[in-house]
Amino acid sequence: MMLKRKTYQKLLEWKNSSNKKCLMIKGARQVGKTYLIREFGNNEYDSFIEINFIVHNELKSIFSGDLSADYIYKRMSASIPNIRFIPGKTLIFFDEIQNCGNARTSLKFLTEDGRFDIVTSGSLLGLTYAENGDNEAEEPESVPTGYEDFLTMYPLDFEEFLWAEKYSAESIADLKKCFDGVEKVDPIINSKFEELFREYIVVGGMPEVVAHYCATHDFNGVLAIQERILEDYRFDISKHAKGTEKQKVRSCYDAIPKQLAKELKKFQYSTVEKGSTSKKYANSVQWLIDSATVNPCYNITEAYLPLLANAIDTQFKLYVNDTGLLCAIYGFETRRAILENTIKGNAKGGIYENIIAESLVKNGYRLYYYKPDDDHELEFLIEKDGGVVPVEVKAGNTSTTSLNNFIADYNPPIAYKFVNGNLGRVDKKITLPHYMVMFV
Repeated sequence: MMLKRKTYQKLLEWKNSSNKKCLMIKGARQVGKTYLIREFGNNEYDSFIEINFIVHNELKSIFSGDLSADYIYKRMSASIPNIRFIPGKTLIFFDEIQNCGNARTSLKFLTEDGRFDIVTSGSLLGLTYAENGDNEAEEPESVPTGYEDFLTMYPLDFEEFLWAEKYSAESIADLKKCFDGVEKVDPIINSKFEELFREYIVVGGMPEVVAHYCATHDFNGVLAIQERILEDYRFDISKHAKGTEKQKVRSCYDAIPKQLAKELKKFQYSTVEKGSTSKKYANSVQWLIDSATVNPCYNITEAYLPLLANAIDTQFKLYVNDTGLLCAIYGFETRRAILENTIKGNAKGGIYENIIAESLVKNGYRLYYYKPDDDHELEFLIEKDGGVVPVEVKAGNTSTTSLNNFIADYNPPIAYKFVNGNLGRVDKKITLPHYMVMFV
């Protein structure tokens, strides 16, 4: 099943840009990077050339010795049957580029040459070479600083999920009008999209999972694919984490669903191992962040721009990069309770926090939270509309003391409260159904 992805439009913008550089596409495993690049290359270019440095390890020899563009293209034509070089109409894709250091170094010279467009991707490119325990990963002799553009790809967002479910652009645009005008959605329509959002929470945004679900609406098949992806993630940890970090990274990852289910106020190393501290596990947490397996959210001291300057590095929460995978970890009964909207307790709050966190990251926001004392907390703060915007997440539709206090103290340009309900507004505070996070 072909899935429409927003990243495709970003690739078109890159293709048509002036002063083009090589484009490196980052992202967690199985978010659809390779598939989308192939689709883009075959649709938008007269010639598409792909080299995967894991599948075709022997092609690394193309980048031995002279790294001038002429030499590289000459060796490519001699090593790969039936390839065509058409100036201005050829896309070259270097996949798993972390396994060929010289190919990464050569990007400087290929960019300067400019005859052909170059896209690169690979496994866990967010890791530094010092963090990568894969013996086949090669550090480039010279990183092509200034000659690469970067694009991060994520699992499908809710709007892309709706596209896959054949909802029209017009129906989504009608919801956007309600969002922009803060007008209530027709109750029947609102209820339907709340139901769809609960399905999205359980299915998640991994392309293979979404494609299967939209073709079959079989939740058991969804779970089987998700469990395989989770095993692939665990394999990545065993392959790419170094030495004793392997088990520590795995333990930190396994602790996140437990912490979210308890709605802990920050990541607690003691839930990874009783009595443990950051001294033992901080590097493992950073590995998970750099690999794009989790999304970090940092506590701040003051809600002023820039939030980064006020972040407390040692106080953070971690959210799983795909809420569908989180629900797969929680198991069948939790997934059913979400779909039927009967889930209760702290786990419900943690799941809804995770989906809003994931959605905000996909919308381009960095994540911060605000906990000024033991009794008050705002789940998220984002930089928007020239100021700091608070985002409160309610699994139901309960009171908002923390949000009200923040508005009184900081006078933000706007404030969002996500609820199980419909739109509403009281002064600066806008109440939104969870699914409208796609418009924030």
